[in-house]
Amino acid sequence: MAFGNWTIRAGRPLPLGATIDSRGVNFAVFSRNAKSVQLVLFENESHGAKRHSVNLSDKQHRTGDIWHCHIEGLKEGALYIYRADGLYHPEQGFRFNVNLALLDPYAKALSGIFKWDFSRATAYNPDDPSFDLSYNYNDNIDSSPRCVVIDDSFDWQGDRPLNYPLRFSVLYETHVRGLTMHESSKVEHPGTYRGLVEKIPYFKELGVTGIELLPIHEFNENELWRINPRTGKRLKNYWGYSTVSFFAPKQSYASDKSLGAQVREFKEMVRELHKAGLEIILDVVFNHSAEGNERGPTFNFRGLDNQIYYILNENKRYYQNYSGCGNTLNCNNPIMRNFIIECLRYWVVEMHVDGFRFDLGSILGRNQNGDLMENPPMLEMIAEDPVLRNTKIIAEAWDAGGAYQVGSFPGGRWAEWNDRYRDDTRRYWRNDPSAARHLATRLSGSADLYLRDGRKPFHSINFITSHDGFTMRDLVSYNGKHNEENGEENRDGGDSNWSYNYGFEGSTANPVIEQTREQQMKNFFCTLMISQGTPMILGGDEFGRTQNGNNNAYCQDNSISWFDWRFLDEKQGLFRFVKEMISFRKRHLGFMRPEFYTGKGGAYNAPPDISWFDDEGEPINWEKENSPFALRVDGTKADILADRDDRDFYIMFNAGLKEIKFTVPKAYETQIWKRVVDTSLPSPDDILPLYMRPEFPPVASSYRVRPRSVVILVSER
Repeated sequence: MAFGNWTIRAGRPLPLGATIDSRGVNFAVFSRNAKSVQLVLFENESHGAKRHSVNLSDKQHRTGDIWHCHIEGLKEGALYIYRADGLYHPEQGFRFNVNLALLDPYAKALSGIFKWDFSRATAYNPDDPSFDLSYNYNDNIDSSPRCVVIDDSFDWQGDRPLNYPLRFSVLYETHVRGLTMHESSKVEHPGTYRGLVEKIPYFKELGVTGIELLPIHEFNENELWRINPRTGKRLKNYWGYSTVSFFAPKQSYASDKSLGAQVREFKEMVRELHKAGLEIILDVVFNHSAEGNERGPTFNFRGLDNQIYYILNENKRYYQNYSGCGNTLNCNNPIMRNFIIECLRYWVVEMHVDGFRFDLGSILGRNQNGDLMENPPMLEMIAEDPVLRNTKIIAEAWDAGGAYQVGSFPGGRWAEWNDRYRDDTRRYWRNDPSAARHLATRLSGSADLYLRDGRKPFHSINFITSHDGFTMRDLVSYNGKHNEENGEENRDGGDSNWSYNYGFEGSTANPVIEQTREQQMKNFFCTLMISQGTPMILGGDEFGRTQNGNNNAYCQDNSISWFDWRFLDEKQGLFRFVKEMISFRKRHLGFMRPEFYTGKGGAYNAPPDISWFDDEGEPINWEKENSPFALRVDGTKADILADRDDRDFYIMFNAGLKEIKFTVPKAYETQIWKRVVDTSLPSPDDILPLYMRPEFPPVASSYRVRPRSVVILVSER
């Protein structure tokens, strides 16, 4: 059928977005306050392409606040945008501009976004000194990205989300582009969804159960104008926490650049991960959008109904900024609540993802005035939604507006990134005063945070490092951040890193310092894998990836952030240790308990499920400064849900600078202790996966624990 030769009918108000049926495509978009809405269709992707405009009649094409039409003869791959006309009174919260191309908030794919200059997509005239109080009469439709009509059909080959219980999970946080972009990755499709698929054998060897991806929704990678002072090159938005389109996977992460191919490639990636037994968790950014503050661009929410979608100041010209990124989405407005729920359902039902990590999740608990709510309907809806019931939901339980809710995040079954775990573990291994008793709490599952509201140990997402901060190698190599290449004179990024360089700032050829650093990295990984809670690893830490001391590499789309896989050859001993520690955890239910320790014994004179000792084998006095300590974990009924036992463990910690002779109590009944882990020993003696081999001698009544090390003993009959 010739372009523009269609039959246009009234259509349906639901579902929102562009929906294909047997006769054509139904379009539906929300705008309560627009006076008129226009659908614009394009013949192709090129600038200046032939286009056809459909004026949506207020009488025929509007139901309530939804504008809609059905176009017979239109097919998959059709390109479209909207225009909306209405009041332009920023002080009253209205920012309609009929000259601007608006993206469908429900668009499932975009085309041409990486070429777009967002800085010119403003409802105001950027050359007028009154800025957003002026009006932009320039038409940007030819240069704007276009929405792509997508057919949801796909051969999933029987695939479904895996939905592993959270307590059995080991998560691996990574970046689609950064994982394989470096030439050392040796993949056929670097920096893409297919490149990640090529790394599946590596993930399987490592032993993780789920891949947590930094944002893969369409975002504006060219929003930064700062220059790298060392290279002179323009910096980019690399991490992706600046969402343009919440339903659309990022086009530039697809190896196939044809229309809509990013949707198919993303689904292929998910399908192949699931075949390999790997879950996929998406980092989602529902706290703000890439439209920024009052001087930002207008490309969807702002141009469709600004005061519905955003939390505005008392002077509605300005935006409340609890995100630190210029605006805050109005998450507890009913329209926005529906949008978020429908978006999450789409990614679970149509894209088969297994879970979500919510960036600055506390914003989802703010009301339309910006106040934190006691029982936020948005958070409860996500937790209780029947479609999402088995989906993992993980909160970053704070925001940039002062909210901090770690341990008290509302909404029921939410898991949380536990930054208290991160900081207390770092302080202990740095040998800070009074750090031992805090580490003991974190090892036990952070009951001080999660027990009181009925949550479980696995609701604590334990991590030492994440994308936001030092890598683990940098954590033990730098006393301070080195973010000069971000172009902000090293003012950006956190200063409370609890790091230590062990005698030299940065990389060094000193073998003593390097050995100490690697031993500390093993200590971190060992601690992480024996802690109650759900462990998360920052990708690349398992082989000592470095960012050269940059603890805020959000703008570094280059070798600073990309995985240099040559370190895998250099750090084979570290990689082996991490791999074996993951395997050790997964073999032992004692480290994946469904309930908190009680410190009490069970029936039939069973010993306490956990006991704490000093180096002499006596009950520990936590008030002693920097005391070495040990814990004894009883494996009886380690998994009470399945009525299954595990072995017993005796674990000794020494963060100090002197060797400590620990008294080792007798194992129960007819058992003996055998050493599995000693992080002070060189590879492969640092961890012995075949610890039951006959030639391995039992541990006597004492064990010398060297400085800065942890030792794990396991009971054996």
